[in-house]
Amino acid sequence: MAEKLATLTFTDGTPAVDFPVLSGAIGPDVIDIRPLYAKTGKFTYDPGFMSTASCRSTITYIDGDKGVLMYRGYPIEVLAETCDFLEVAYLILYGELPNQKQRDEFFKTVTNHTMVNEQIVRFYSGFRRDAHPMAVLCGVVGALSAFYHDALNINDPRHREISAFRLIAKLPTITAMCYKYNQGQPFMYPRNSLGYVENFLYMMFGTPCEDWKPNLILTNALNRILILHADHEQNASTSTVRTAGSSGANPFACIASGVASLWGPAHGGANEAVLKMLAEIGDVDHIGQYIKRVKDKGDHTVLYGFGHRVYKNYDPRAKIIQKTCHEVLDELGLKDDKLFKLAMALEKIALEDEYFVSRKLYPNVDFYSGIVYKALGIPVGMFTAFFAVARTVGWIAQWNEMIGDPDQKIARPRQLYTGQSRREFVPMGKRK
Repeated sequence: MAEKLATLTFTDGTPAVDFPVLSGAIGPDVIDIRPLYAKTGKFTYDPGFMSTASCRSTITYIDGDKGVLMYRGYPIEVLAETCDFLEVAYLILYGELPNQKQRDEFFKTVTNHTMVNEQIVRFYSGFRRDAHPMAVLCGVVGALSAFYHDALNINDPRHREISAFRLIAKLPTITAMCYKYNQGQPFMYPRNSLGYVENFLYMMFGTPCEDWKPNLILTNALNRILILHADHEQNASTSTVRTAGSSGANPFACIASGVASLWGPAHGGANEAVLKMLAEIGDVDHIGQYIKRVKDKGDHTVLYGFGHRVYKNYDPRAKIIQKTCHEVLDELGLKDDKLFKLAMALEKIALEDEYFVSRKLYPNVDFYSGIVYKALGIPVGMFTAFFAVARTVGWIAQWNEMIGDPDQKIARPRQLYTGQSRREFVPMGKRK
């Protein structure tokens, strides 16, 4: 089969140039423009990387027009309904679903790494009690390399695997500690008799003064949320992790950079923004007025939790978490709660309003996850930290894949310079 080519022509006299067209397993073809500068002395200009593939990857595939999300070829709907989070973590990390022996060994290894160095416990006292949990999480994750520096050779596959286990196992512990410190409650150390998700909930909500019992519906709800957030292709935080990793930074520093990127309200902070929006609306009777402001081009009001940069169809994760959301509200008897009635009414209006339907502004995963977190009693400031626990799996897999990619180079985008051209220096006495 002949090589597919794309020809770039110019109107400034530069000769036409051919570029190879690469095809993936599925999805759009990609024009390989790596020789562009060498052949033409020109760069491309693509703010936000709207039309740029920055890497090859075998981990996650998204078709935003059709509303498709797959991990290693498996539809997210199947994984979320049939697997537990660590099974999906194994799939994302190793490329295949585990057999029973692999599953048991993986679960055991993760469980045996859930404790953190006791000095890390004292590390928290350096933060203010009212610090945002993501600020604390950034600091603690970034500091892990100071405690676990025995496996930081990124060129050693075994070292990378050990660091992966440590990060996946310890993120729930560290995140729960962020919450407990903020609340002024004692830290709850992990219990190896509990599963990954149950243990996370126990460390969050257990106390030394009474026994803690898991709730199956709430455990299943959080399990699904973690699966839905485990990876999402080359989003802002994943690209940040890859960029940091391209310099040879250690895995803990790279994941900390992902946490920092995730903190932004346009990324992982979107579900926090949803709750703030609902609080601003305040009452079901005020929805119409708020919707009117959203539609007003002169008003900058945003309908948070609706629409998505990639999905131009219904976010497949939203369909799953919508069902989970209603299960949790039923279990906790919150269907008549003012906030949740408001959220459900807003959902109904947005799904039926032609303005939003025609623009394909469907509820996304952030809309429902924020409601579920709120129902579980998780403070708004902790929402993005929970997101980080899930996404750590994807970050590690993407970082590991990047290191093994022979085409990988240190990330170094170029720019379209629009500043001053060369100027003559003016001595102080002659400046106006």
